[in-house]
Amino acid sequence: MTADTLEPAGAILHGEHGWHDIDWEAAHRTVRRLQARIVKATKEGKWGRVKALQHLLTRSFSGKALAVRRVTENQGKNTPGVDGITCNTPRSKWMMIQRLKRRGYRPLPLRRVYIPKANGKTRPLGIPTMSDRAMQALYLLALDPIAEVNADPNSYGFRKERCCADAMEQCFNALGKGKSPQWVLDADIKSCFEQINHDWLLAHVPMDKGVLQKWLKAGYLEKSALHMTQDGTPQGGIISPVLANLALDGLERKLREHYPLETPRQYRAQVNLVRYADDFILTGASREVLEREVKPLVVAFLRERGLELSEEKTAIRHIEEGFDFLGQNVRKYGGKCLIKPSKKNVKTFLDTVRDTIRRCKSDTAAELVRTLNLKIRGWVLFHRHAVSAQTFADVDDALYRALWRWARRRHPNKGRQWVREHYFCTVGGDNWVFYGDSRDREGHNQRHTLMKAKSVPIRRHVKVAGVANPYDPQWETYFEARLGVKMEATLRGRRRLSRLWREQEGICPVCGQKITKLTGWHNHHIVRRVDGGSDRSENCVLLHPNCHAQVHAKGRTVTKPRPSRGVTQA
Repeated sequence: MTADTLEPAGAILHGEHGWHDIDWEAAHRTVRRLQARIVKATKEGKWGRVKALQHLLTRSFSGKALAVRRVTENQGKNTPGVDGITCNTPRSKWMMIQRLKRRGYRPLPLRRVYIPKANGKTRPLGIPTMSDRAMQALYLLALDPIAEVNADPNSYGFRKERCCADAMEQCFNALGKGKSPQWVLDADIKSCFEQINHDWLLAHVPMDKGVLQKWLKAGYLEKSALHMTQDGTPQGGIISPVLANLALDGLERKLREHYPLETPRQYRAQVNLVRYADDFILTGASREVLEREVKPLVVAFLRERGLELSEEKTAIRHIEEGFDFLGQNVRKYGGKCLIKPSKKNVKTFLDTVRDTIRRCKSDTAAELVRTLNLKIRGWVLFHRHAVSAQTFADVDDALYRALWRWARRRHPNKGRQWVREHYFCTVGGDNWVFYGDSRDREGHNQRHTLMKAKSVPIRRHVKVAGVANPYDPQWETYFEARLGVKMEATLRGRRRLSRLWREQEGICPVCGQKITKLTGWHNHHIVRRVDGGSDRSENCVLLHPNCHAQVHAKGRTVTKPRPSRGVTQA
């Protein structure tokens, strides 16, 4: 039986354990091969071939297994839909694979919830059931390669191997030079996800129209009342971001038709697009070009898709006035373009941290340090590519003041010197580092020190190539090199994890796939601690969470560090 049949050889083993018998390395290999063939057929314009390969992938066991694995391992794995069902046992995951069939498929309505926005309003989210999420993840495996081929080069939101830092670097490329355009149309689409026209999606999205229509018309439940959906694709579904990107892709190509790069410099309108999901900016040589030519073109493009610009958030600004984009401020100071964390973003972060400190009144200092370090590390790594050194120092000062108040409130009868000795230590040349002590499993004392934002060096981000496609085999080595750089930044400050990741060359020895921030990881002890194994790196190996569960369920032994040959039957 070949790898492209409905149940690929090596991807399934029927046995007692079901879910834990799946050969994940073979499943990944089969899906990647089909996705690469979809990319090739799409580039060649062979849409009949594309459709046949999509049909093959969405009915393969490998595709179904990976779809179920994705929705049962991501952050929303414990959030149920309207049926109240989660899928967190090997048996339930195995049964879900068997139920992923197009024939007779009918999605349930979404569960409507609301989350607060920065402006005081709320954003509606539609949460599908676990089985519907798995079905969306399955069809996404076949749709995303096509979306990547047809995507705008400077679109960065909700795409594999692209991030906010890429969008900000492109902003600098477009605005940072001496002869760069001086005017910016800072645009935002009004209720993008809720307003996309269903007829446009059904006519232009290259996937099974019957399945897509069922998702779009599924409706949602709010306060036990069923509401039908006539427009939009709900935020909260796995496939929704890709559908939104497909609706917005083509804007950059349309702009290039009107403003080609081949035009002599003195006649150029200097129109460039940088888009992250439904937020985007457009540059122009003058306010008149943006107001009279570019904006009407964008409005007409969006109108075809049932969308419109938000007048509240859309404005034309000069670069010396500056503008906020993706939590950072872009502005020229005396002709020099600087990108800094925006004041609004800094205030929101400090408000969140101060609220965390207030809510941790009964926590120990060590527990508080662990909680704060997670928040600080995430925020700092997001802004480390901008001009952030002074901002980081100001944030450290604000955190010190908040923690000093926390410590004094816990000990109102103690003097300042006593509080300083019990909660602040000296690290390097800094005499005011907040810390807390705790005991490890063996009873040894462990000191936890608060991470300093200014301790993270500022590093220029290397933007992803606009035409790079993570599903195209010719770009594989390019993305592997970028992954190593990103994981080094993710694991910064965690030396042992970083060393283990490098020793394994970033490969999980069970399934042979890359360990990334998105997949997550578990630290597995080769010899169990209950059997006398130590916590030393020689006895540890990084595995994917699901692979870790499979190793324990099957009683396997993992050897290190060579990938793809690391698992043997005990």
